Amino acid sequence: MLAFILKRLAQSVLVMAVVSAISFSLFNFVGDPVNNMVGQDATREQRVQIRIDLGLDDPILVQYTRFMGNALQGDFGLSYRIKRPVDELIFERLPATIELVFVSAIIALVVGISLGVYTGIRRNSWISRTVLSTSLVGVSLPTFIIGIALIYLFAVILRWLPSSGRGGVVDLGWWKTSFLTVDGWRAIILPAITLSLFQLTLILRLVRAEMMEVMRTDYIKFARARGLAERSINFVHALRNTLVPVITIIGLNIGGLIAFSVITETVFQWPGTGLMFIQAVDFVDVPIMAAYLVFVALLFVIINLVVDILYFVVDPRIRLGD
Repeated sequence: MLAFILKRLAQSVLVMAVVSAISFSLFNFVGDPVNNMVGQDATREQRVQIRIDLGLDDPILVQYTRFMGNALQGDFGLSYRIKRPVDELIFERLPATIELVFVSAIIALVVGISLGVYTGIRRNSWISRTVLSTSLVGVSLPTFIIGIALIYLFAVILRWLPSSGRGGVVDLGWWKTSFLTVDGWRAIILPAITLSLFQLTLILRLVRAEMMEVMRTDYIKFARARGLAERSINFVHALRNTLVPVITIIGLNIGGLIAFSVITETVFQWPGTGLMFIQAVDFVDVPIMAAYLVFVALLFVIINLVVDILYFVVDPRIRLGD
């Protein structure tokens, strides 16, 4: 087990090094941040001095080495636009993104697994056919279209829910949460549903396919022959044997929610890290862009490591050489 974890950690370090190098290199060619930091009246000498102060005239290798050295200490530099430490900006926006992803993941998992089990067991019922037909919306329509449609229906026409913002929040000192206010819950409903639909559909269809496959196996037939209750057969014997592929989707689901939150946060003006990244792209704020991609890549690496360990725990047939 220890060798397994060490091997995965070594792979994770390599992945993070490659991602950080690619992201930093790409962002150094997306434009000149100095143009967005000064007005048109700025002199050439002022522009040159700003580039020197920011270290933008140094060779790319020197800039990358400095960036990685600081990043390993949790220092991603100063935002070109806001003039504040990037790590502070990320941690300020992180609670909003984590809460949005958490609610979206719960919706996707609970609804997706429940409907997947039902449609796998009752695959010929009209409810199952309706669910499968409706679920195509989750994978066929772009996220921003779904978000705009929900805003138009529930915020503009019905006026049940707010169209943007995070609503009321409670400052706990180390965390600003919207879970403790009614306005906060009302504000998170639409973006959470929008963000969860694609992942919900994937989980639903995977669980359905796995359930249909498992229900045809001999041990399920033997369990029925023994007279076990249908609930025990479906949720203890059958569902448990679909866990390995479902764990994969759950891991990718959480990472995907964090990555795709960029679009959802932009549509709903949700004050999270995704919206911060889009705003940084507009102003060519390289420290924020690079730090955000490294941060997302780190989350993916951690999630994949946890998923690999869960594989080892759930299915003892998996070996290190597989």
